[in-house]
Amino acid sequence: MPGPRRDRPAVLLLLGALLAADLYFHLWPRARRELAAIAPGCPCRRRLLPAPAAPPPRSRAASALRRLFAHPLYRAAAPRGPAEPLLGAREALRYYRRKAARWNRRHKLYREELNLTSPAAPLPLRPEASWLQFHLGISRDGLYPRSSPTVNRLLRDMQDFTTISADYSQDEKALLGACDCSQIVKPSGVHLKLVLRFQDFGKAMFKPMRQKREEETPEDFFYFVDFQRHNAEIAAFHLDRWEVNPLYCNTVREIYPYSNGNRLLNIVDMAIFDFLIGNMDRHHYEMFTKFGDDGFLLHLDNARGFGRHSHDETSILAPLSQCCIIKRTTLLRLQLLAEPEYRLSDVMRESLLQDRLAPVLTEPHLLALDRRLQLILKAVRKCIDTYGEAKVVANDTTQPEAPASDRVKLTT
Repeated sequence: MPGPRRDRPAVLLLLGALLAADLYFHLWPRARRELAAIAPGCPCRRRLLPAPAAPPPRSRAASALRRLFAHPLYRAAAPRGPAEPLLGAREALRYYRRKAARWNRRHKLYREELNLTSPAAPLPLRPEASWLQFHLGISRDGLYPRSSPTVNRLLRDMQDFTTISADYSQDEKALLGACDCSQIVKPSGVHLKLVLRFQDFGKAMFKPMRQKREEETPEDFFYFVDFQRHNAEIAAFHLDRWEVNPLYCNTVREIYPYSNGNRLLNIVDMAIFDFLIGNMDRHHYEMFTKFGDDGFLLHLDNARGFGRHSHDETSILAPLSQCCIIKRTTLLRLQLLAEPEYRLSDVMRESLLQDRLAPVLTEPHLLALDRRLQLILKAVRKCIDTYGEAKVVANDTTQPEAPASDRVKLTT
């Protein structure tokens, strides 16, 4: 009989190391949280204390979201000229019709291989499909205007439509060597993600629920091994409908493309957004290259946000605190969301209640938004005190000024 293989101990050591890492980073922190929740001094059978229920929305927040979007700072800005769309309608329809026809042909061959005799009519591509109208609405100014009805219709369709197929995402295929995927900038990801295709040929990214809403990231967790949370993606979408070298920024300002245009200001906006949700996983950013250097940044992949409501990671604000520059419209909106009538936690709570998975965030996470907002405004005040308002606040206002009664002042 052949002797023992020499590489068997190495394999066993590797498996043991992986098991130990899983126990230390995932199972042991979960066990500690479960044990900490046990009622102390109870002589009866040990049981967990129920999680505190989120308090009902305050009465003054009943229409806070509507008031916020009616405020002059949130009204649609006057167009700077003819909108420059990302996609041409005729070319896009031709492209998507070819993809739909290809899918129908493959589906027919698949049914024939399985000897399925029941007839299956080919699925048509509807030009009025919400996802297609969303794609056609993308322009230089953003993914969609704030007043667009297409987004709400798209969300309803994703909830109600039948899923006709599921597949790995392109980055996972690239990591597995299943495709060339040359269009992928940086294949990444350590959690399961599936691409779902609906009956109208729309697609959505599926991320499974890995944690309960009330679970907080343990203190000894390294952020890169933290779970990706499905509710963080949902809450980040609702929040996005607004929003250690101190000399490092001086060097960045001299480097293209940060030396002109809005790129640096857009990065500061994204840092503010990430700080509000507690996302430390923004290792790169995406944008549409068709619109050149002034294109807007895409706020994608927010699943590691909302991990710890009790901790504020101020290092995320490094672009703001080091560069000391912010858009005037961003500052005005942040100051507005700090006012009691438009409090950020209230409008977020109301917005999230419209989601089918409500409550998406627990109350401590909502209150953390207000606390972090004050830290952002404090950082801006410090910059203004140091360099003056003229150098810190960049004038990007292209929309009508607020009435005197509703105007938010830039006082420090």
